Amino acid sequence: MCCSVGFARSLGLALLPLALCCIVANLMLLFPMGEITYIQQDRLASYIWYFGGLGGGGLMMLVPAVVFITLGKCSCCWNESLMVRNMCGSVLAAVVGLVGSAYCFIVSGYALLQGPQCFTSFGWTYPFANHGGRYLFQPETWARCLQPANIVEWNITLLCVLLGLAVLEFIICLLQLGNGLVNAVCRPCCYKQEYSLNA
Repeated sequence: MCCSVGFARSLGLALLPLALCCIVANLMLLFPMGEITYIQQDRLASYIWYFGGLGGGGLMMLVPAVVFITLGKCSCCWNESLMVRNMCGSVLAAVVGLVGSAYCFIVSGYALLQGPQCFTSFGWTYPFANHGGRYLFQPETWARCLQPANIVEWNITLLCVLLGLAVLEFIICLLQLGNGLVNAVCRPCCYKQEYSLNA
């Protein structure tokens, strides 16, 4: 059981930097090229306000990260019933993490398909919204966006980072979900068998 607790703590420590990177990437989407003009003029793409990285991959991911880490600091390795309850709690936290990472992935994926809002020869619009993501493989079309400068590259880079981070977070939470379920279900049975053998 202590080994599985140590594994959970390692997963929690791995989640922390991923969650912080998601928060930073989402905040950078709010300020294209580091400028605050576009957020003041409400010229940001609609999907940015869904806060996939800030909420789903960031703040929601802090819940499982903290639970996994504090589980590793628990000094109750010899109290089987308490450890099982803690593992069940880590399973619930892992589910929260799965939901958060899935939300981040879906919002980021949708954002990539929609493309940025930018100023074109037709005014402020979403020039790639009806292209089904084909613009991603047609860099010659990115010049349609005149302002903000390099907004297509900016968005693609940050959204791809969010997609990658969301996948890593999902895998980590899935590992802990399996770890917690195995220990919560199987360990009490093993403990009873050990007790009956010792008796």
